[in-house]
Amino acid sequence: MPNDSAPLDAPSDALPDAAPDASSDAAPEAPLDIAAASEALGDGRAAVLPNPSPLTYVVAATTPGAVNRAKGRPADQEVALWVHADAVWQDLAPALSLSPAARRGALDLLRGERVTLLVPVSADAPCPAWAGPALRDGHLLLFGARWQPLAPLLEGFPRLYVSSANRTGGPPAATAAEATAMFGPGVAVVDADALRESGAPHAATTMLRISREGELAHVRGGAQDRAHGPDPALYLERLRAAGA
Repeated sequence: MPNDSAPLDAPSDALPDAAPDASSDAAPEAPLDIAAASEALGDGRAAVLPNPSPLTYVVAATTPGAVNRAKGRPADQEVALWVHADAVWQDLAPALSLSPAARRGALDLLRGERVTLLVPVSADAPCPAWAGPALRDGHLLLFGARWQPLAPLLEGFPRLYVSSANRTGGPPAATAAEATAMFGPGVAVVDADALRESGAPHAATTMLRISREGELAHVRGGAQDRAHGPDPALYLERLRAAGA
């Protein structure tokens, strides 16, 4: 996910069309062991959670300070808001400065592409206070992946803050073992390596910025654009061709 270093045509009180997302991914034969992570999140502590390959692991918590403390950086540094829950997206919708078509595209990018997205906020409708830690230069920093194997855990925590699973200055963890070595025994890690592509290159998410009308700009390289070659413009072209 987010390594902190296109278009929702519905009234704000109605849920927009859902984009293709990881909920269609095949569920594992055996469920992930989420007990320790669930306890940590419930206690206000951070936990390291998996994404599907080729994305790296992320560190998440119910407060931004817990994420930042786990990463060893200032407690008030901005973090991404994890909008995996439809209700959280709905609550944010009035504060987003996006056309109806751009809102649909933003949700598609968050759920389908699993990018990290900078979304402009409206001057006429203030953001909810709980979204403040994700504000960056008039944009909300959002992540929206919903990987089905992790759904039993995420359902219990609809509002989370999230960042790449790395200590500041280091690379994000591509495996559970790397995450455990990096964060130590005090931070719970949900091990999903059996469901991920062992030995394949992994990276944090690509970060994009979307304008009010849905134009996209590349902000930071990551797994999604690298899959299309060294030039990020190729990834943007692919998204535009797909109608994002």
